[in-house]
Amino acid sequence: MTFIKTTEQSSKYQHLEQMSVQELLFNINKEDQTVAVAVQQALPQIEIVVTEVVKKLKLGGRLFYIGAGTSGRLGIVDASECPPTFGVAFDLVNGIIAGGDQAIRRAVENAEDNTTQAWLDLQQHHINKNDVVIGIAASGTTPYVIGGLSKCNENNILTASITCNAASPISITSKLPIEVVVGPEFVTGSSRMKAGTAQKLVLNMISTATMIQLGKVKGNKMVDMQLSNDKLVDRGIKMIQLEIEVSYQQAAELLKKYGSVRKAIDNYKN
Repeated sequence: MTFIKTTEQSSKYQHLEQMSVQELLFNINKEDQTVAVAVQQALPQIEIVVTEVVKKLKLGGRLFYIGAGTSGRLGIVDASECPPTFGVAFDLVNGIIAGGDQAIRRAVENAEDNTTQAWLDLQQHHINKNDVVIGIAASGTTPYVIGGLSKCNENNILTASITCNAASPISITSKLPIEVVVGPEFVTGSSRMKAGTAQKLVLNMISTATMIQLGKVKGNKMVDMQLSNDKLVDRGIKMIQLEIEVSYQQAAELLKKYGSVRKAIDNYKN
């Protein structure tokens, strides 16, 4: 199959600067509605990745996301939300961006073109064969990601990828590719738009489905979430109320005593 970078193809819309605000918003939303359909078509690929990630994490492995620019930032967002949401260790899911932490806020010149840095960055975390590395790149051509995945393959570390172009170099390099082909962007080449949305949806699926499979959700509740502010404490109290049918005050006392929603529920029932 010939590699065609559809994320870089010309927008279907012309003369954007002549559109009214209403027209701009309508057309952006119209394009965004196609993203979920594209993700749906990739569900079999996503299922394979989640299944393998769960296997590795149950064996004591970790999950790493590597990417540059928007893709790298999305990986960091997903990784950083796992500890507070699911109560897991801060280093179970890790996001690594080309150019280091400074690149989260400001682009670092030529960082994504370095073919050897991703492996060096992964080695800082003592990467090993129990771990999984997912490369994220809308284009599917980012040298930083390709180089990292290639070195992981050489070292028997399971690799996967999330891209928005079919048959890209990153898909070919990774063992378990996920391809969500969203087509041309509303603003030509602006892959932070539909491609970024697609990547975020897939990352949500991977981390959430994995954590549920690891037992970090009870019923439909985040019973292991970190109680890091008043809003979350209140949510935790209400979870306990619903689960064991006690008053708000009783639930608050149980939460204070045991320190987590899960422990409060389990110890009350026992």
